[in-house]
Amino acid sequence: MQKKSFIDQLKDGDRFDDLFLVKSARLAETKAGKPYLILTVADRSGEISGPVWDNAQAMAEKCQAGGFIRLSGQVQSYRDKLQLKVDTAERLEPEEVDPADFVAASTKNVAEMAEALQLIVRSVQNPFIKKLLGRFFNKGDLWVAFQSAPAAKGIHHAYVGGLLEHCLSMARLADFLAGHYSGVDRSLLLAGALLHDIGKLKELEAEMGLIEYTPEGRLKGHLVIGSEMVASEAAGIRDFPPETLIQIQHLILSHHGRQEFGSPAVPMTVEAFLLSQIDDMDAKMNLMEQLRRKITEQGFSWSDYQRPLERYLYLSRLEEEKDEPAPLPVPSKQQSLF
Repeated sequence: MQKKSFIDQLKDGDRFDDLFLVKSARLAETKAGKPYLILTVADRSGEISGPVWDNAQAMAEKCQAGGFIRLSGQVQSYRDKLQLKVDTAERLEPEEVDPADFVAASTKNVAEMAEALQLIVRSVQNPFIKKLLGRFFNKGDLWVAFQSAPAAKGIHHAYVGGLLEHCLSMARLADFLAGHYSGVDRSLLLAGALLHDIGKLKELEAEMGLIEYTPEGRLKGHLVIGSEMVASEAAGIRDFPPETLIQIQHLILSHHGRQEFGSPAVPMTVEAFLLSQIDDMDAKMNLMEQLRRKITEQGFSWSDYQRPLERYLYLSRLEEEKDEPAPLPVPSKQQSLF
């Protein structure tokens, strides 16, 4: 079956009869005790929710998370946000749909990003850090998984290739800032940029566009998991300096910037402070990029209220991107890769 349109194209008042991936379906009750279904569906362009008031129990049986479904109904606006008013639902088998219609992926070329990241790794001058990065980003299962992993469950880089895109972007920024400010250890900062979210390989699992937390991810979190992964790999490198390991673990454990944001420690080194700022900026810029891609009209317009940023945004449509600058081989002295 062919998908006719995508969620980011829906407008208030549109009728729809189309294919969707069920992201979640949760039964709830009204104050009067009547059951209803809170349904969230997705495709590669985004997601949309809506309550199903009639025959909620029967509808819930058709709408299993991770399954495909054909829905008909109407798009309506509620509290300035679009939602679905579902009339009918039909469960579909996976072979009846094209998976590419439902899995969000990076707009950038994964192979080119992977090559660019490996070039940055090869430019690292500290031999121990270079060996450590090679254990993650050279070959093997970790490297394969890294290239397709999402960087988050939602908000930023939450798509196939998102982790690679996020870390490469951060590494390029880190390289520039290491050359811009005096006294920054470039090798350490690049290690932080590339490894800060490595724990997400074990924190999250993604299948058919659905990103969920693993038990280990919920119980420990990617900062702790990442610190442990780095310690494990460093243990396999002869004479790896304990001080260097502590510095890299601090980068990972502090990169959220504040303890109320999940960091066990706040940034307490030059490199850790820079890394937390780079991570925050790259995540927020990606959020705005995703919003700008959904704008179809010329000129500026106001977004919906963005809860992660606690504000509305005044944005224009994202025009076609220019090719990203490829990193250059590192010269004899520490300089930017740009």
